[in-house]
Amino acid sequence: MFAHLFSTNEPGLKPDHNRPPLTYKEAGVDIDAGDALVEHIKPLAKSTDRRGVMGGLGGFGGLFDLKAAGFKDPILVSGTDGVGTKLKVAIEAGIPDTVGIDLVAMCVNDIVVQGAEPLFFLDYYATGRLEVETGRRIVAGIAEGCRRAGCALIGGETAEMPGMYAEGDYDLAGFAVGAAERDHLLPRGDIAAGDVVLGLASSGLHSNGFSLVRKVMARGSYDIAALLEPTRIYVKPLLAAIRSTGAIKGLAHITGGGLPGNVPRCLPDRTRARLDARQWKAPPIFGWLQKTGQVPTDDMLRTFNCGLGMIVVVAKADAARVTKALADAGESVREVGIIEHAPTEEADCVVEHADHLWRS
Repeated sequence: MFAHLFSTNEPGLKPDHNRPPLTYKEAGVDIDAGDALVEHIKPLAKSTDRRGVMGGLGGFGGLFDLKAAGFKDPILVSGTDGVGTKLKVAIEAGIPDTVGIDLVAMCVNDIVVQGAEPLFFLDYYATGRLEVETGRRIVAGIAEGCRRAGCALIGGETAEMPGMYAEGDYDLAGFAVGAAERDHLLPRGDIAAGDVVLGLASSGLHSNGFSLVRKVMARGSYDIAALLEPTRIYVKPLLAAIRSTGAIKGLAHITGGGLPGNVPRCLPDRTRARLDARQWKAPPIFGWLQKTGQVPTDDMLRTFNCGLGMIVVVAKADAARVTKALADAGESVREVGIIEHAPTEEADCVVEHADHLWRS
């Protein structure tokens, strides 16, 4: 059947010798450019090596030795994510250097909230036409994110797909795998009313809500560097605090859905986090977004992190030492709320005095 499909003996399928032969490169895919990018990637990936990595780039799959990484009874924890339409801002600004950090952050921050140490990372980079220098800068950002998270970049895929993406466009996806000892997984089952909620400062917008951000940008300009400030990676400070104090009960990474949508994900049924927005300051970009876009407070809270990129739940008696451990590791930490009984079956989160964030 397939031989018939490719036969040139039928009318209309005879070769036209007046036309030049077609090649993959003329179809839009440059294998040489891909090979050149791989050569740039190899030292970047090597710079992220850690205990447990086996071999290097070049195989069909990446290898990792959990025993060599020091785990005795490990549970694997995996996460995948992208950067969303923040990529459009980076593409239009011609600044691809930090979106790779965002890509890693969105995956590893999700893994650490389960108490897991990110071990390795793989990326998927797709574009209509491969530009080696742009690809190198993107992967350099991915490698930097991996170094910040303490995980190894052990593989990935570069896909050149002409006709799929507009000129200059590209897309990114990331995949991270971590591990935790079975009895160290989070959240713990003892989160209860009276516990304290600590908030870790965000570095800005992180990588959520950019479809709305780009609409607001049509009404007024803002410093592009602030818009593209990469997502903060909380892995090393959190792991240090988890291991040194043994007191962290639950963590929530504040991404799409904001505080109301993410904090309940680490809480048991019939509990509620009550947060007081007067206890922290949001970076100025949030006030600009709210004012310029006249964005309702509820939309701000459910779209953006509003100044808190990570939430930590601890017993009241442990709040001071956990705060110190996180501050010693470089985090800006504030006590922002409490856990209380909820009137409904499902876990909940309420943010009081949220308008304070847009006035600060």
